[in-house]
Amino acid sequence: MKALNILYIFLFFSLFSFAQDIRNIPMQVDQVTSLITYQEVVEEKGSKDELFNRCSSWLHTFYANPWEATKVRDQATGLIRIQHQFRIYDYDENGNRKEAGMILYSAKIEFKEDRYRYVVDNFLLRQVSRYPIEKWLDKSQPDYDEKWQLYLDQINAFVTDELIRSLKDKMKPEEVIIEEEW
Repeated sequence: MKALNILYIFLFFSLFSFAQDIRNIPMQVDQVTSLITYQEVVEEKGSKDELFNRCSSWLHTFYANPWEATKVRDQATGLIRIQHQFRIYDYDENGNRKEAGMILYSAKIEFKEDRYRYVVDNFLLRQVSRYPIEKWLDKSQPDYDEKWQLYLDQINAFVTDELIRSLKDKMKPEEVIIEEEW
């Protein structure tokens, strides 16, 4: 029984320290538009068409319905535009999760020879009217809610740990294994 209690305490502090690490990831705010924006040019071997096809393959693994998520898929210009959404959650004092809202976002992926660029931006909380999440960054607002930081952490974790990481992994060229003939 004592070992079980020690295990619970260890798990509690492990989860607490993990949550603290996520909170320290800064949000990327564009200086011109003042919108939360994730943008990077990634150097990756391949022609524009090869990179476009790898990204199309990624779309089918990341999104349940990639045809609904993509609004533009133009191989000639090397452009894919995505509009999609994901859920954010609230947690009560017992750790129970309940839905807190739906976040809409836009993404654009452009391809050139040996490189591609992604831009993920235009984050909105779906409500009766669209609510830009950049309002959650201002802690000096009189109606600021501590839960907003939790929501921003979830958005940041989704974009950096799920969306961007899976895109980069899928965009790498597949390793060709040459089978030895006997």
